[in-house]
Amino acid sequence: MTPERFARLKQALARRQPDLTVLTEQVHKPHNLAAIARSCDAVGVMEIHAVNPRGRTTLPKGTASGSRDWVRVQPHARIDDAVSHLKSIGFHIVAAHFSETSVDYRVPDYTRPTALLLGAELFGVSPEAAALADEAVVIPMRGLVKSLNVSVAAALLLFEAARQREAAGRYQGMRLPPAEFDRLLFEWCWPEVAARCRDAGTPYPGLDHEGRILGPQGATGGSGAKGSP
Repeated sequence: MTPERFARLKQALARRQPDLTVLTEQVHKPHNLAAIARSCDAVGVMEIHAVNPRGRTTLPKGTASGSRDWVRVQPHARIDDAVSHLKSIGFHIVAAHFSETSVDYRVPDYTRPTALLLGAELFGVSPEAAALADEAVVIPMRGLVKSLNVSVAAALLLFEAARQREAAGRYQGMRLPPAEFDRLLFEWCWPEVAARCRDAGTPYPGLDHEGRILGPQGATGGSGAKGSP
């Protein structure tokens, strides 16, 4: 762990947006899920919610730019369970779905707690999922194809959300509770050490101002510890 790396990790974590997420429904192809995760990391999304009862809901090892290390995937067996969970914690569900009431994707207010719902590569959002969403948006298409790849659509929606949030100052201050920030920072900096602490049921040690592990009496240690990115 170098001081420069530590500063970069702290800065990225401070810009995380805990009230912005993506909910995928039956997105089967690992490379699409990986591409969505990369866009999520780029705009500060911490977690993807994935509904895929018959397939994998984890990011493949070696996901582009290491986004697998920074973006969690929360699996759900059913779309109604996923939507119910997100709504119970205050999320507004915006579905990428064409209907008579759909609006341009730049119209909704993405500064409120928002979950972006995207459907399968071939069929899109299911009728059940569309009915559960709070509103639907479309990306204007000016050519002959009817839709974009799901990961491309996700990127457009995420970066519109980021644009609105940047204008509203949502990236200017830390959005995470201090305890969660410290926990995630340690896990990002020292993942293998964090795993050993969890296995042993012991709390994470502290870090000094350069990201080095502090010993029991506050002495710096861990410069050779495993798990340094």
